[in-house]
Amino acid sequence: MDENDGTFTNISLVDDAVDGGSAALYTKQENELSIMNCDIDGDMENQVEVEEKTRLINQVLELQHTLEDLSARVDAVKEENLKLKSENQVLGQYIENLMSASSVFQTTDTKSKRK
Repeated sequence: MDENDGTFTNISLVDDAVDGGSAALYTKQENELSIMNCDIDGDMENQVEVEEKTRLINQVLELQHTLEDLSARVDAVKEENLKLKSENQVLGQYIENLMSASSVFQTTDTKSKRK
């Protein structure tokens, strides 16, 4: 224990030197930097996760808006389809009335022709 600041000095039991030199001594400050680096790495991972979640949320919202737009478009097409069906019925009835009023489209009695 260092009497000046009350910190401990960690001594690594592993020989860090390749050439068989002395073992490395790690001070409290170095350990704090190592911990801070871990915190920064953790913060970066958290930030990446937050960014990914934000991107996914934005994508989901965009897809929801697209679905709403498509649903509105389907409703508009259904209404237009019903309108056109109604108009077709009116036109069909009109054509049928014209045909029945015209002598050209009158049905002929095939039995009277044979006589």
